[in-house]
Amino acid sequence: MMVILNGQLVPEREAVVSVFDRGFLYGDGLFETLRLYQGRPFRWAQHLERLQRGAAVLNLSLPFDSAMLRRFVDDLVNENRMPNAVLRIAVSRGVGLRGYSPRGAGPPTLIMSLQPAPVLDPADPPCWRLMCSSFSIPAGDQFARAKHASRLVQVLARAEAEAKGFDEALLLNSAGEVAEATSSNLFWIENGTACTPPLSSGALDGVTRGVVSEICATLRVPVQEHSAPLEALQRADGVFLTQSVWEIVPVRSIDHHPVGQAAVVDQLRAIYRELVRRETQAG
Repeated sequence: MMVILNGQLVPEREAVVSVFDRGFLYGDGLFETLRLYQGRPFRWAQHLERLQRGAAVLNLSLPFDSAMLRRFVDDLVNENRMPNAVLRIAVSRGVGLRGYSPRGAGPPTLIMSLQPAPVLDPADPPCWRLMCSSFSIPAGDQFARAKHASRLVQVLARAEAEAKGFDEALLLNSAGEVAEATSSNLFWIENGTACTPPLSSGALDGVTRGVVSEICATLRVPVQEHSAPLEALQRADGVFLTQSVWEIVPVRSIDHHPVGQAAVVDQLRAIYRELVRRETQAG
């Protein structure tokens, strides 16, 4: 496998960064994860915009412009012969002096890599079991606008869930409200309305979250952002997660308690797949 390291194609085994890189030392960086279908990134513009927005939040300069980043995607696909894949873009502030001060750090480090994408069978979609994590995220977190590299809460929450046999962890915020899963945004169906926590809950502004809102508009399904306790999910007509890699994932249970399976979730998933097909087909 080949990766992009600071603008150059490098064999994966030779792609190394300095032990003094601030991304390694302090999580001083950000990343994006998205899917490629037939060699084309789905919703590239939105992912790139979030990367740029996150860089502004961290006061971090991206080392390449948008056109060059897009060219790197094609280089990776062609070199690795992997048109259907998961693309990860990671940017750190680069090498700096010891200590928290970013003064004099740089230039930024850029890494772009591909991994095999999960195979999604429309006839047998994943349906995940969630565990409400003992870890929580801050409500109103100003850094939730950036997909920053400091993901220790998510790492520990996922490890906690997997150790107990669950597929994913549900995160509450410091106010005791549902916020998101470790790598997914959260929706639930309530009286015909698709509800999702507001970004002020501490949830990341997910690209797939936005696509689902678009699809709901075409189906004339109202979308409402509002804060809610865990009990709202337990009595909902349906619960599902959204993320770029696994797309739309229905939730089977939360803490071993079954949740509703609303038919509209299957509709959303089917329309999402058709949207992917239209936007990524050749020509």
